[in-house]
Amino acid sequence: MATPIRKFTKLSFVIILLISFLTFLKGDELGELKRSSMTLYFQDYFGGPNATMKPVTFSADAWSFKQFGTIFCTDDPITVTMDQGSAEIGRAQGIYVTSALDGSNSHVLISLVFTNKEFGGSTLEVQGASKQFERVREVAVVGGTGKFRLARGYATFETVHLDLSLSYSIIEGNFTVWHYKNDRNTL
Repeated sequence: MATPIRKFTKLSFVIILLISFLTFLKGDELGELKRSSMTLYFQDYFGGPNATMKPVTFSADAWSFKQFGTIFCTDDPITVTMDQGSAEIGRAQGIYVTSALDGSNSHVLISLVFTNKEFGGSTLEVQGASKQFERVREVAVVGGTGKFRLARGYATFETVHLDLSLSYSIIEGNFTVWHYKNDRNTL
């Protein structure tokens, strides 16, 4: 007579095999795993009447990127080149939170919402701690939809232009992602 532990072990093994088999079948439905790399430019206006990034809460009379607890909301245009007149291919929408007591890190939660013909309707989801005062910052790509279904990877950000008098900066984003390419995806 089998002991309860042996029955449980056999049942666990069968369940693991079943899950593995179903995952294999589901992976086939998703299509081929593909690696994509792209460079995009975030046109960031952090002041003035047409600001695309604003503080929404802060713990002092004046907001600051260094002030612990400050939360910023963003909706930056994403372009294919550094030029302000470059074609817009999407929007970077989300929040930044100054999450380190000394102001050195911000936590980034950003959705890249693509609007161009090639990727329209697709998204990439970016999340992680960003060492906001370093020249190059790296965060994780934790997901995606549409053409970037189940994306994973990383992104680096570098401020390549800063004009404090205009409250304007250009941030270069370099993305390396693995995602499923499925010709049956309809967008």
